[in-house]
Amino acid sequence: MKLIVIPTYNERKNLAELLALIYRQVEDFHVLIVDDNSPDGTGELVRELIQSHYSDKLFLLARSGKLGLGTAYIAGFKWALERDYQYIFEMDADFSHNPKYLKQILIAAENCDLVLGSRYVPGGGVTNWNVIRRMISYGGSLYSRLILGLPFKDLTGGYKCFRREILANIDLDDVRSNGYSFQIELTYRAYLKSFTIREVPIIFEERAAGKSKMSRKIFIEAIWMVLKLRAAKNHLKASGPKSIFCPKKMLTHP
Repeated sequence: MKLIVIPTYNERKNLAELLALIYRQVEDFHVLIVDDNSPDGTGELVRELIQSHYSDKLFLLARSGKLGLGTAYIAGFKWALERDYQYIFEMDADFSHNPKYLKQILIAAENCDLVLGSRYVPGGGVTNWNVIRRMISYGGSLYSRLILGLPFKDLTGGYKCFRREILANIDLDDVRSNGYSFQIELTYRAYLKSFTIREVPIIFEERAAGKSKMSRKIFIEAIWMVLKLRAAKNHLKASGPKSIFCPKKMLTHP
């Protein structure tokens, strides 16, 4: 079974169209919306869509307030682990992650543990970003790669697929990040536990509606969190299974 976890906060304008696009690509996927009590009624819309269109494959996890991106994903992952999902995806609700890549990512996940939708491998890219935004994004990944010793090109992206085994063998309650550094931390933890990771190219499309959730506070948190993760390397590496596929030296992108 396959599940897509989508955190939302004020995404009512996007959600119905996004779900329609997802189910045109992958009819057999389930979607879990983790909504942080959106003032615009996102949660209410999800309930309506469950009743009218997607009663057997759309689910809502309603939270009390805006508790952060990382905690939303953790709540969604725990929900998935309580059920029989073998492939657990994450993606944004703002159309920046095109559903057309879901099949490609799933195919890659059949031969590794974690798939990263990557903007910075051949075939990947971004649209409608200015020079400063590009520098921040690429520089953030480069900084994380150098500090953490990771071989991957795109560490800050949020379009991913985890095999169940990764999330079941990471102490989700011990995850330290709650902003965009959450993406870096989960990949780092998986790598330290010798799970295999592969990047596949995606084109990241700037959100079509609403406002970006990137802020100065989130950016600064990511800088410091990478240093904290490096300092905690031995703790993070202490336990966990070996990959069920291939050794780290085989970690490559296409």
